[in-house]
Amino acid sequence: MKSFAVIGLGRFGRSLAIKLSQLGAEVLAIDKNMSVVEDISEYVTQAVSGDCTDEKVLRSLGVRNFDCAVVAISENIEASIMITSALKTLEVKYVVAKAKSALHAKVLRQIGADRVVFPEADFGEKLAQGLLSANVLDFIELSDKYSIMEIKMPSEWAGKTLAELDVRKKYGINVVAVKDPETGFIDISPNPTSPLEKDRLLVVIGSDSDIKKLTK
Repeated sequence: MKSFAVIGLGRFGRSLAIKLSQLGAEVLAIDKNMSVVEDISEYVTQAVSGDCTDEKVLRSLGVRNFDCAVVAISENIEASIMITSALKTLEVKYVVAKAKSALHAKVLRQIGADRVVFPEADFGEKLAQGLLSANVLDFIELSDKYSIMEIKMPSEWAGKTLAELDVRKKYGINVVAVKDPETGFIDISPNPTSPLEKDRLLVVIGSDSDIKKLTK
């Protein structure tokens, strides 16, 4: 079971924390506002109130032991940067930070954020699904049901062709590109009759439900 610390329980943070919990993850939800914490407590593993700009608070909460920490604060840019920096200092394995602007995102990346997001209204639930699937590396939401995602190719596909796998019929998705993770080369028109090499990344398009089945 993956574990997450979600810091900041506004609309985005709240939806992310609840969705992660619904998907079976261990979730620690943190916010300075006690009423917000009390409101979400029944939906997550643990909810606490605390000022996460204080590294001592983060340390006392044991955030370094979580698989991922999400800084779901963007309006208070100073707090967002301070918390992200503190999480990296504490050597949290994977830090996702919400950005308000391109400049904010640039600073977050410079101080070590592993991923920076610009969430829209319902992005929290979508991000939760992506974070919980180790095979989903990136995605572009086309609608509330369809996405383009970069995923790790199932190991059993190595040596087989796209034609042989018949992914459109069997899995309901289309493979639009094949990427070599070592060289970064992307074949945007993969030959359906050429055997797939192992450890390739695939860019696929399809419904979220079909892609989710493939990445389980």
